[in-house]
Amino acid sequence: MKRFTPFLFFIGFSALLLGSLSATALKEDMWALFGKTRFIEKLNREYNMYFLYPKFPDELMEYAGKEVEVTGFYIPLEMNDANIVVISKYPMAECFFCGGAGPESVVVGYLEKKPSRRFKVDEIVTVKGRLQLNEDDIDELNFILKNASIYKK
Repeated sequence: MKRFTPFLFFIGFSALLLGSLSATALKEDMWALFGKTRFIEKLNREYNMYFLYPKFPDELMEYAGKEVEVTGFYIPLEMNDANIVVISKYPMAECFFCGGAGPESVVVGYLEKKPSRRFKVDEIVTVKGRLQLNEDDIDELNFILKNASIYKK
């Protein structure tokens, strides 16, 4: 029995460590949380068109107003001089704007200051900022990071 004690300790410790790492990874995987958002098609009377409106899950709502990090593919904007960045869960050819992915796959970051360098299309970057969830402004993305910063991880 004494021979198995170190082995059992190792197995138990490994399971505990892996379990805590998995819980941390799930908690910080914002794409997974965004993906739990359901969208309902509703008529917008101002535009007289149907749009998808989000129904955010409670577990995502807990992050509203808190600082989060999202890593994804850099998507260029026409307004290069603005302090705005869009990142996607998918490369540009598959993203929400060009490839038909859902609205849960893009995030806009309003940067505190302009980046010190230019990013390339589909470069993997991380945006860190305070999460704001948009339920009804159709001229804005649903997932917004305010007071954000962008960097390459």
